[in-house]
Amino acid sequence: MDPMRPAFALLMIVLTSVVSGSRTVIAETRQINTEQSKLTVFVYKSGVFSAFADDHVIDGSIAKGTISDASPLSVAIDVRAGDLKVRDPNLSASKRAEVQTRMIGPEVLDTQKFPSIAFESTAIEPGGADRWTVTGRLTIHGQTRPVTFPVSRANGRYRGSVTVKQRDFGITPISIAGGSVKVKDEVKIEFDIVPR
Repeated sequence: MDPMRPAFALLMIVLTSVVSGSRTVIAETRQINTEQSKLTVFVYKSGVFSAFADDHVIDGSIAKGTISDASPLSVAIDVRAGDLKVRDPNLSASKRAEVQTRMIGPEVLDTQKFPSIAFESTAIEPGGADRWTVTGRLTIHGQTRPVTFPVSRANGRYRGSVTVKQRDFGITPISIAGGSVKVKDEVKIEFDIVPR
């Protein structure tokens, strides 16, 4: 009997198991419905004369993503930074366009150089019925940082929010009038994700 035959047979069993397992994981991962999913960014003002400044609400759409709500749990999303839109209904159209230009320009997101905002989970822990704590890597402005945030599910939609600091991602918050009016370092990102 060939002494290599048992080792070869064992190797084939292991490889078959790995391939079968991979198929299971792929089958349980679903695409995110990019038409129904969205994210909203809230940017707040601060400073001595902040009463004369504006908070900003920014709408974003998810370009692509996947989610698995069966073990192993996972989520990954990608947003085109240049597609973020300043909503700010209280601003005039010209002022809103100015804020938009500044946001996607080199002072803030620099979308020509860093076109993608991405998140990929590294751990998802159950937190009760239809609730989880998600940990992962968030990439903004070419910088990747760990973040952790709560997520809940209702009516097939996953919702949550995370607060991040712009400086952690290499962005200096905008300030004008010698710093008497400025944007807070912390921004809040809310998301509403619908799987296909």
